[in-house]
Amino acid sequence: MATELPISNGYYVSDILPLSHQRCSNVYPNIPETSALSQGPLFFSSGQSELTSTGDARMVNRGTFLKNGLPYFVQGDSLYLLVRSSERQSGVQVPTFSTEFLGLIEGTGRVSMASNGTQLFILVPGGSGYIYNEDDATPFQEVTDPNFRANGNPQMVEYVDGYFLFSTDEKKIIVSNLKDGSTYDALDSATAETDPDGIVAPVVVNNLVYVLGTETTEGFQNLPSIGQMPFIRNNIILDKGCKAPFSVVKTNSSFFMVGAGKNESPAIWQFIGNDFRKKSTKAIDQLLATLSESEIENIFALAFSEEGSYFVTFTLPHTTICFDLINERWHERNSYIDEEETSWRVSSIVKAYGLTIVGDGIDGRIGQMSTKIKSEYANSLIRLFSTQPFSNQGDEIIAKMLELTMESGMGNSDVKDPVASMAASSNGKTFGPERVRKIGKKGEYERRTVWYRNGRFDRFVVLQFRMSEPVASAFIKLEFE
Repeated sequence: MATELPISNGYYVSDILPLSHQRCSNVYPNIPETSALSQGPLFFSSGQSELTSTGDARMVNRGTFLKNGLPYFVQGDSLYLLVRSSERQSGVQVPTFSTEFLGLIEGTGRVSMASNGTQLFILVPGGSGYIYNEDDATPFQEVTDPNFRANGNPQMVEYVDGYFLFSTDEKKIIVSNLKDGSTYDALDSATAETDPDGIVAPVVVNNLVYVLGTETTEGFQNLPSIGQMPFIRNNIILDKGCKAPFSVVKTNSSFFMVGAGKNESPAIWQFIGNDFRKKSTKAIDQLLATLSESEIENIFALAFSEEGSYFVTFTLPHTTICFDLINERWHERNSYIDEEETSWRVSSIVKAYGLTIVGDGIDGRIGQMSTKIKSEYANSLIRLFSTQPFSNQGDEIIAKMLELTMESGMGNSDVKDPVASMAASSNGKTFGPERVRKIGKKGEYERRTVWYRNGRFDRFVVLQFRMSEPVASAFIKLEFE
């Protein structure tokens, strides 16, 4: 009798192998909400296709923002509006996309963006600030008010209650004049005084301001008095700070960040209910511990949803880890450039024109992201998972049969006879040669993906399965006999 083996634990690669080498890349656990064929399938993550391009591979995406339903992209040294139109093709109107140049933005790193509904503010951390307002006679302008830097160089921007609010490199927060990001009062500043740590970023949740320091967090709220800074401390003091300003990402009335308290190692935290809750596993904490301080500081996070799932991603130098808010399990998102595995190439995400639109971290493309797209532009998406180590109480394991149940019969005009592969490891570190099995041509819905005569393993075995062809499917369950 076949026994079902668990495959939906998600990502958990220990720094001590062979304790656990569980990878889950470009697939994610999707736990059914009722009785089903399996209670732990792995669904395929989304791919990307090109909508348009700025035409220059060096113009990688630095940030994206949606203002009044329109998506704005900072690509290389330029601000663009993504414009949708349509044209008639084969007698049918189809949507087309192009970019409209709006202005030049200094620098090459990520930008911080916010909007008051009229003005779009683009801040180069430590550098210049820019405003785009399509209703002005001069729509695009740089902030020239000298009071903008009277309390230090602004680093990150948020919007709250009619004000643009900034952190600066002099351990202060400042605000613009009401409803105007181009003018400032040098007296409109405040400090986080409970702890002398530096300020990393402000974040606004449920109309309250939280000032994230390097080791602590303080709450502020809008209680204006004549002649005073409109935001004052509200006695919320928490012992966690932020280690990466662009790792702060809001979702579902909360926010996530890479952070730590005094004398603590970096971890991933969620702020919810006026407190921080740790969300990273020991394996992810160990992954973060391998990074340098500058690599930690450059981690950036994105939040998005697709098909009822809510995700938060954190892009590290060599991989992107993704947290599913529904089932609270982790997986990886990876891209393959010239056949080399890299971090996920998606640099920003925005919902506009009824699509999920993404900026690209590799070149100047702007793309659409969807689970219906099975590749990344012209590159393959490798779907991969490896299991927990399976043992037999110290006795040898003889694997007569392994069956991976998939959505079979999904071959298409591009890939007529798709395949999946399996490899095994008896040490949890290196895997043997891949063995390939077909998963069914179009319409072969009864096709079974089975590996026979899998050999003998002395102590334990870790199994790894992968698929790279652009067809619709899922890893539903794994059985052993």
